[in-house]
Parts: sequence; C-alpha cells; structure tokens
Amino acid sequence: MKIVFATNNLDKIKEVQSLIPSHITLVSLESIGCHEEIPETKDTIKENAIQKASYVKEHYGLNCFADDTGLEVTALNGAPGVYSARYAGPEKCSESNMSLLLSKLKLMSDRSAQFKTVIALNYNGKLFTFEGVCKGEITKQKKGSGGFGYDPIFKPYEEIYTFAELSLDRKNQIGHRGKAVTNLVNHLEFV
Repeated sequence: MKIVFATNNLDKIKEVQSLIPSHITLVSLESIGCHEEIPETKDTIKENAIQKASYVKEHYGLNCFADDTGLEVTALNGAPGVYSARYAGPEKCSESNMSLLLSKLKLMSDRSAQFKTVIALNYNGKLFTFEGVCKGEITKQKKGSGGFGYDPIFKPYEEIYTFAELSLDRKNQIGHRGKAVTNLVNHLEFV
C-alpha cells in the first residue's frame, strides 16, 4: 500500500516513517510533485489537518494523510495551540517560538501543557481523523538537542527528560504523534 504523507517537514517524515509498518510505503509531497505550501488557514488543529489532506486529494487525486500538531499551555488558555509553528511570527522559527513561550511563562507557577496531534486520512473517498495527546509541562530552560519544534522545553509527565533528550523510539512510544500514527496504522490494517 502506498499513501502520501502531506508534509514537507523532514523531521516529521522521519518520525512517522519509523512508526509505519514496512508494507505501507510513505510517499512524500516532493515525490508527487507538490512543491507549493499547502494552506493551513483553519481555526483548529483538526480542521487544519483535514484541509491539508483534502488539498492533496483534490489537486493530485491520491490517497493521503496529513497531520497538524499544537502545543496547548494551560496557563495561556491553550495557546499557542493551532498557531504553534507561527507563535513568534510567520518565519516559523523554533528558537523564537520557545523564547516567547518561556518569557510568557516566566512568572507563572502552572507550567502544565499538552501536545495534540490530529491526523486526517483521505482514503478512497472517505475521511477519517485520529488524535494523539501527550500531557506534560514546560521546563524553565531548554534541554537536549534531539527532536524539533518545542521538544527542548516539553517534558512529558512520565519522563524526567524533555522530548529533545529522549530517543526517537521513546518519543514515538509516549508522544502525541506516535499515538495518532498508531491509531492511523491500526485503521489502515483493516482497509
């Protein structure tokens, strides 16, 4: 089975590829000739995932899944949420995003947060969604050099390390994207 993963983020592709069984082949946007930036203009993580998966289906006619992920911080009423990648500006700079978030939480005692991933699957004319959540907290400083995005400042509750300090296998085992991809794979086994 071949299926398009609607992202240009090489870190995401690597992370998800490690979770997909060998009989399912991931096809990148580049491989199908999609070089344009797929719109993400919706107000929720779920709607953005659906928008991206639908874009590939409508423009390329291929079975596809897309994900959208947001970091939701309790003390900031769920922000940055759907705007996580652009929190500090349209440049999508992880360092700037983390710095802004840490500065906003500097005087706050509640540092609880969760990562949420929603995957939208457009498969043979039907749309399905799958969710994964990882609860944890925002650290006071960056730790680790692995991962991407907010990984250096997010520590899952069941760990003593940030996502950036964990192996990819461990991150996939307990993380939001890993949980959502597991739900996707379980569904694909029956189609």
